[in-house]
Amino acid sequence: MSDVSVTVYTREDCHLCEQAIETIERVADDEGVAVALDLVDVDEDPDLREEYGERVPYVFVDDSPAFKYHVDERQLREKFQEHRSG
Repeated sequence: MSDVSVTVYTREDCHLCEQAIETIERVADDEGVAVALDLVDVDEDPDLREEYGERVPYVFVDDSPAFKYHVDERQLREKFQEHRSG
């Protein structure tokens, strides 16, 4: 089974981003799912900064938009379980 690809669009000193990353890592560990976590700082790219602005964290799971601002733990568990069984 391949890793679940998770991309988090983030920025420095973003408390919500830190919470999202902690939730992703904890749920992945709880579910026994290997996660390929990619953190993208939107402030390092003018195009990303324009696209996402203050709308971070923005989380993609397997290249599909999944969460904005907050990661819903229950929904994330469901996504990981689907990936594991799919």
